Amino acid sequence: MTHAQHTIVTGAGGYVGRHVVRALLDDGVAVTALVRPGSRTEVDERATRLELDVLGDPEGVARLGESGPTALVHLAWQDGFKHDAPSHMGLLSSHVRFLREVAQWLSLERLAVLGTMHEIGYHEGAIEADTPTNPTTQYGIAKDALRRWTLAELGGREDLSVQWLRCYYIHGDDGGGQSIFAKLLAAAERGQRTFPFTTGKPLYDFIPVDELGRQIAACVEQSEVDGVINCCTGRPESLASRVTGYIAEHDLDIELEYGAFPDRPYDSPGVWGDATRIERIMAAHAAR
Repeated sequence: MTHAQHTIVTGAGGYVGRHVVRALLDDGVAVTALVRPGSRTEVDERATRLELDVLGDPEGVARLGESGPTALVHLAWQDGFKHDAPSHMGLLSSHVRFLREVAQWLSLERLAVLGTMHEIGYHEGAIEADTPTNPTTQYGIAKDALRRWTLAELGGREDLSVQWLRCYYIHGDDGGGQSIFAKLLAAAERGQRTFPFTTGKPLYDFIPVDELGRQIAACVEQSEVDGVINCCTGRPESLASRVTGYIAEHDLDIELEYGAFPDRPYDSPGVWGDATRIERIMAAHAAR
């Protein structure tokens, strides 16, 4: 297994990015952590912090090659929790330009891009690497288009391992976030005794953000498995079970008001990731 010696991480100060940077560093990988110019977000002090607008600075890629990176993880994305934000499609061509230039001008061994299960659209059951996609939100449509371009344009190169890392429902490190867990935590801190909720019946693949960070790091540190990789647990759990578990784990004095909101029309009764490929990667990572 090829070991990533120097990895660039875009979106390194983001919700997922901070955990990916830490996991790579813990594995002994040198990391250049990219954050937006003027960003006040903190990254692990062991990383080399670099301010760069990867989507708006066409000359920025040249700066990235100076340190001789062997891998790049592209996590940067705007409005990830706002599924119908116009920025998703508006910035798509900028993501394409950045990845094209990265693959052309940097001597990389591996390129990994963060995807989402929302590329799939409505689906019931396990999502496999080749499950057909039919996204219904701007977020899902833009990610799916980037996946198609990335794998078609760059995935056939013999000198570059290209990975599309499809993530699922993330929780943990919720303070200041925008997930349902962050909103629940904020409500409890405001002294709310009830929290308006859906039926809670749909089954999802919930993954702690620190575990997701470790999975992404393990993926980019190897080249044997590429293409679409589900970063997930492979274990479906009802939304009600995970949220009530979260309330208990954090000892929150708040109750769920079931049925206050309808379930989202584009969510299925049950969807989760096929974890076969990520389990293989994690087993090899643990054994090295």
